[in-house]
Amino acid sequence: MLLAEDDRAIRHALERALTLEGYAVTAVADGVEALAQAHRTPPDVLLLDVMMPGIDGLQVCRVLRAEGDRTPILMLTALVETADRIAGLDAGADDYVVKPFDVEEVFARLRALLRRTSPAPLAEPGPARDAQLSDRQIEGAGIRMDLQARRAWRAGRELELTRTEFELLELLVRNAGIVLDHATIYDRIWGYDFGPGSKNLAVYVGYLRRKLDAPGAPQLIHTVRGVGYVLREE
Repeated sequence: MLLAEDDRAIRHALERALTLEGYAVTAVADGVEALAQAHRTPPDVLLLDVMMPGIDGLQVCRVLRAEGDRTPILMLTALVETADRIAGLDAGADDYVVKPFDVEEVFARLRALLRRTSPAPLAEPGPARDAQLSDRQIEGAGIRMDLQARRAWRAGRELELTRTEFELLELLVRNAGIVLDHATIYDRIWGYDFGPGSKNLAVYVGYLRRKLDAPGAPQLIHTVRGVGYVLREE
């Protein structure tokens, strides 16, 4: 694991806690060091502070994603506005934790990101299921996904998805036509239910909708108020 945090006290506390949890941690103090270390020894997961001198965490994300690096990235941020969190997701981060944070929440989110490095099937196909499964590809509600190549298309148009967006779309396609409640989605994607006050899922659904929908095309992800979401063609 690569940890980048410019606050010495937070960096040392996290490094110690993560080491005790069983992680092999390389800790650096800024974005320049983070990029150099990531290029030198690619980590299994990155834990990046947003606000760092020189190259900040968002810039580190953008550089790595532009290079085609799909390593899971968890952001640490003191910024609490939704727009700030969206900026992190747009930069290529997979998830975020807001300071001050409980270290157990950091552990839970890291476990979820690492589990998704080798995703397991999320649902068994049934006779009424719209999704058609194979060893490599799934289809449902007009979406086709290549799971090994981690690519997805709607009506022949390829979708540019982050890791979390891809995992969320895969879950919805595998369960096309079935309403998935919030708790189920949180458990399958993040491995942890962040409670009714969390905006995490709504943010990702909004961004996924914007990437899926095209002018004149029907909306695919539908909100079932008070329950969750369903992928279906109207």
